[in-house]
Amino acid sequence: QVQLVESGGGLVQAGGSLRLSCAASERTFSYYAMGWFRQAPGKEREFVAAISSSRSNTYYADSAKGRFTISRDNAKNMVHLQMNSLKPEDTAVYYCAANIITIPTTTSSTTNWGQGTQVTVSS
Repeated sequence: QVQLVESGGGLVQAGGSLRLSCAASERTFSYYAMGWFRQAPGKEREFVAAISSSRSNTYYADSAKGRFTISRDNAKNMVHLQMNSLKPEDTAVYYCAANIITIPTTTSSTTNWGQGTQVTVSS
């Protein structure tokens, strides 16, 4: 089972940017499809973005399109989420996700999770 460790969260003003990173322990990282989810207080965990193992396909929630970019570096076992034009409603704990076969776009279909990193956007 792959171990995932997120970093890069923090406090930022509205309109600012953050880059989240996720380090994966698995040597077969390149076989995993990767994703990001988030969970705000009192709300369910929701999909943000995902990327296929080959980096050829990316997927975004409507709330992330045009503002967030997911990328991966298979040589370094890393996946990143560049978040621009942040809004207060982006405040949440952001979780890295990984699946060996399917693209992680739903919580029910995702098998590997990180511990999360807090993102707070002030108005």
